[in-house]
Amino acid sequence: MVGGKREDVIFTSGGTEANNMVILTAMKHFWNTFPEAQAGGDKENGPTLHRSVKPHIVTSNIEHDSVRLPLEAFQKERKIDVTFVPASKLTGRVEVQDVLAAVRPTTCLVTIMMANNETGIIMPIADIMRAVRSVNSEKRSTPQPRILLHTDAAQTIGKVPVDVEELGVDYLTVVGHKFYGPRIGALYIRGLRHDTPLYPMLYGGGQEDNYRPGTENTGMIAGLGMAASLVNNNLEKYESHMREVRDYLEQQLQDRFGSSVHFNGRLAGSERIPNTCNVSILGQGLQGQRVLSRCPHLQASVGSACHSHKVNRPSHILLAIGIPCEVAGNALRLSVGRHTTKQDIDLVLQDLQEAVSAITAEQH
Repeated sequence: MVGGKREDVIFTSGGTEANNMVILTAMKHFWNTFPEAQAGGDKENGPTLHRSVKPHIVTSNIEHDSVRLPLEAFQKERKIDVTFVPASKLTGRVEVQDVLAAVRPTTCLVTIMMANNETGIIMPIADIMRAVRSVNSEKRSTPQPRILLHTDAAQTIGKVPVDVEELGVDYLTVVGHKFYGPRIGALYIRGLRHDTPLYPMLYGGGQEDNYRPGTENTGMIAGLGMAASLVNNNLEKYESHMREVRDYLEQQLQDRFGSSVHFNGRLAGSERIPNTCNVSILGQGLQGQRVLSRCPHLQASVGSACHSHKVNRPSHILLAIGIPCEVAGNALRLSVGRHTTKQDIDLVLQDLQEAVSAITAEQH
């Protein structure tokens, strides 16, 4: 499904575990291979708190929390340095030149999501990784650490083509339930056992060659394989259908709400995955959660579905790409799927119209 070799995949509990495993691997690989980092510390636990040489990781300010939060935690513990590259407010993307500008002699990992989970905007991963690989080539004659390359492909698999060779990544995160599989994950590692390091987070019975010990969840692994098979056989059809229905949704929103609609993910020069529409219906009192609470049929979120409990805060993702606070506060993240029909769209648009009308009437 992702263009790799079968021996280069291990199975995890989900994307969060896979992302954390990559971050911890990059840290340990730095301590194990960079001579200056080993003084004043040890290979297993890294340098002491007072050492100035720490592994440096480059990421973006629009990453999923399973990347952002561990990085923030390790930075707070003074185990790593992190640069959160800001996404462009013109394109909503993380741009190549900004990632390159963040690279340091101690950089050991670049981790950028393949597509944002709220806006659907696709990042130029192949271009970013190609540029960073050229930095790695320049480092070969120096004692500087190799920069490992990772992308979280949770949002793209099953929606657009994903090929590890084209992307040029060392690691790629797979999340089953994002493409109709079970709630299980996987991690692709380029040249596992030979070219690219991987350190276990757990120690136990030796399953998966000790990279991820613990009895394998065979049923879910088989389900993930079947979901991957469906993607391999039907991706073009899935992508075309979701794009057609999503575009119909956006056209109907435009027709019914006119200038009151703001599409937060439609930025010049950027492509989106075909299933996602992040939209704000402008107007006083039309905060996303308030509108959703009036919709009997529409199931959606106001931001990342993982954090829908943070109902009163505008999305930090939307704020980061320059969406004004009052617009971001009204945002709805609408997603279509393989089986969504135009009739479904018409039904939830009726929901939205009635909810907006009722809230607007209450304001007067």
